[in-house]
Amino acid sequence: MQREMGMITPRRRPASLLALTFLAALMLTGGITVYADTSALEMTRQFVNQALQIMANKQLPVANRTSQLRAVLEPHFDFREMARQSLGPHWRELTQAQRQDFSNVFKDFIESAYLSKINDYSGQQVQFLQQTSLGPGFVQVHSTIVQAGKAPIPINYLLDQKDDSWKIYDVTVDNISIIQNYRNQFNRVINDNGFDKLLADLKAKQQQLALPQAS
Repeated sequence: MQREMGMITPRRRPASLLALTFLAALMLTGGITVYADTSALEMTRQFVNQALQIMANKQLPVANRTSQLRAVLEPHFDFREMARQSLGPHWRELTQAQRQDFSNVFKDFIESAYLSKINDYSGQQVQFLQQTSLGPGFVQVHSTIVQAGKAPIPINYLLDQKDDSWKIYDVTVDNISIIQNYRNQFNRVINDNGFDKLLADLKAKQQQLALPQAS
């Protein structure tokens, strides 16, 4: 599997860029108040469909679509938990101020990484299959990207219950965890060059990715 900061290329899947496009939908959608008595599957279905409508509107400039997607993102993702898991044991070594700084930079980086794929969407659809329990308060929602003449791409969302709502804390594409992928990358950078280097690299990469989205 190829690994590069800001990009995840699943094994032998030429359509992986399409998968990232749907992750942009995933990670940049929301605007619906959904409580814990609503199934995680239905919540995910609602906001992914809303995202696809925004992404399909090619009459809007990229900056406008990006703004709409970003505005409805945050209620559905637990970015602090994602940041914590992406650092693994290194998280325990940080001060509270460093944790907060990293969580903010990680959120901006993740958003920019997947919003940069917005123009790759070309009308494919998502089929939602089922949700399975991962233990009390934890579920996995199973779905696939459907594309004519090609094998479907499985995308699963891992969610937990927090404050009367479901929050996504990881996504798998073709059975590859986004968070595990970043954890491997971040661990190498920290071990070789330290936490400050990782933070600086993330900030620089986020700024680079965000430039085309402003046009």
